[in-house]
Amino acid sequence: MGISTSMRQSGRRVRIQDGFWNQFTELVRGTVIPYQWEALNDRIPDAEPSYAIRNFRIAAGMEEGEFGGFVFQDSDLAKWIEAVGYSLASQPDPELERTTDELIELIAKAQHANGYVNTYYSIKEPGNEWTNLHEAHELYCAGHMMEAAVAYYEATGKRRLLDVVCKFADYIDTVFGREQGKLRGYDGHQEIELALVKLYQATGEDRYLKLALFFIDERGQSPNFLIEECKQRGGYSHWAKKELPIPTIEQIAYNQAHVPVREQDVALGHSVRAVYMYAAMADLARLTDDRELLEACRRLWDNTTKRQMYITGGIGSTHQGEAFTIDYDLPNDTVYAETCASIGLIFFARRMLLLEAKSEYADVLERALYNNVLGSMSRDGKHYFYVNPLEVWPKASLNNPDRKHVKSVRQKWFGCSCCPPNVARLLTSLNDYIYTTSAEDNKIYTHLFIGSEAQFELAVGQVALKQQTRLPWEGYVRIELTATPDAEFTLALRIPSWCYGQAVLKINGKISEYDVENGYATVTSQWAQGDNVEWEPVLEAQLITSHPEIRANAGKAAIERGPLVYCLEETDNGSLLPNLSIDREAELNSYFDHELLGGAVVIEAAGHADERASWQANMSYRPLAQQQVSEPVKLKAVPYYLWGNRQPGEMLVWIRV
Repeated sequence: MGISTSMRQSGRRVRIQDGFWNQFTELVRGTVIPYQWEALNDRIPDAEPSYAIRNFRIAAGMEEGEFGGFVFQDSDLAKWIEAVGYSLASQPDPELERTTDELIELIAKAQHANGYVNTYYSIKEPGNEWTNLHEAHELYCAGHMMEAAVAYYEATGKRRLLDVVCKFADYIDTVFGREQGKLRGYDGHQEIELALVKLYQATGEDRYLKLALFFIDERGQSPNFLIEECKQRGGYSHWAKKELPIPTIEQIAYNQAHVPVREQDVALGHSVRAVYMYAAMADLARLTDDRELLEACRRLWDNTTKRQMYITGGIGSTHQGEAFTIDYDLPNDTVYAETCASIGLIFFARRMLLLEAKSEYADVLERALYNNVLGSMSRDGKHYFYVNPLEVWPKASLNNPDRKHVKSVRQKWFGCSCCPPNVARLLTSLNDYIYTTSAEDNKIYTHLFIGSEAQFELAVGQVALKQQTRLPWEGYVRIELTATPDAEFTLALRIPSWCYGQAVLKINGKISEYDVENGYATVTSQWAQGDNVEWEPVLEAQLITSHPEIRANAGKAAIERGPLVYCLEETDNGSLLPNLSIDREAELNSYFDHELLGGAVVIEAAGHADERASWQANMSYRPLAQQQVSEPVKLKAVPYYLWGNRQPGEMLVWIRV
């Protein structure tokens, strides 16, 4: 296998120092990680129990008891360790490291002699390992543990957990493959594929990369493994606890296993599984120079982001299976848009950037990050949304069975709590998403405008820079070069989609021309230490409309300002938000509100409210001719990521025009 190194991430040589983002990274470090540790130990009053630590203690023989939680409960713990690893990489914490070391010893004690690690099968069904890959998430859990081990090893240099997962991966390699006597199978929930790539990159062990490629290429082959496995169980389902009809090929699309992945061009099925798989496909396309796999990634990217993505960067429009449906089916009030799905989309976007630096990937990454992901966590770091709606009616959420999944208040924890530790591991690794380099071409790409200090190794030598920014509130970025080689190299700054090509570049205070390459402003020069580049993309509030086929948004508009989507909340605009409308030519007045949840730009605009007073309480309908003139009102919109942090109430993103 040939390995391409033309595009690579900047790794741990990036340190975030940013007025906006520091509040979140510090929140995760100081509050979220400790809070989630308490949750994993079942010490949060009135919250659903996790059972995660307890399961490992039972599996390790340290206490008696029954397995608790979902079959994939181990993964929550693994994601927490991964977040800890990223956090320690940026800021050492001896006490946190000691706690994690003790946890790793617990995991090691629960490991079988052959390398297997899984508390469900160790406690609940010993001897039945690898008999229900369709439903039981064994390889999914293994993958999350691998990702945790790599992050912790890279942060601390400690190999204990890395050795555990390498032994596990070596065992998995003896179980799965095309050789005689091995299972030609794969997990029902993709995850291990991208994790094995990380393990390969950390260890240099080619077998892990080849195993990842096997899992990707075996998926969807005929005869279909998941269907044949189900037949061997007589249709018995872990979730239903009874025999069910054998799934059809069409139903296996839920697992993206209906056809080989290289033939897929439409995002189908469970949204998190899909984007985790797409991320692994992009990794493998890059590392093995596989053009066919790259083309599949491009097709799936286009369908996912251009036909099945919400304006907030959410994906997965139905709660039935947490899944995609069809192109442009994007309901706002029964939406799913799981937090994990947006995080997986961010993983996919980053890997596509490593393959080919195109601004559309970073645009989506930024959209999902600033809106869906940030909006999923409360400002106190202790409450979370699993589902991220674009319209909320609290009474319906409480009383309509079809909207029970849509919450108007963030929860302390979940029985299925995949999302909170996923947020933690993303935000603590955010430094990995800001830049990439093309070392041979001597290019440094800035994808996200986040204040940071960074160092890069190019073919011509070392470059160091400091980025300062006023985003998301103002369109201003300043990059100072603090170390440069004695040779030319190129700076490439993303031209964000929200500025519609309107941006000014200044070098050392003078307006400068720039070339445009795949949505990036590029300047090649023999830079000198102390040179500074100012990048000023136009940032202003505007009304956004949607494709005519997105029926839920017909006759409506949303408000965007820079990377942020805005919404109306009941606390600012009263109830019955769907009865409000905004004037098409309304001036969108932006101002910074220092009192709003730590400070944020809010937007006010002229609008109208349907007249209510003439309606009788026992009247549901009447002739339109009797409708009274609507009343002028002032609408107030706040950033979507802040919604639900004040008084509970209605929320609305898409407003009638």
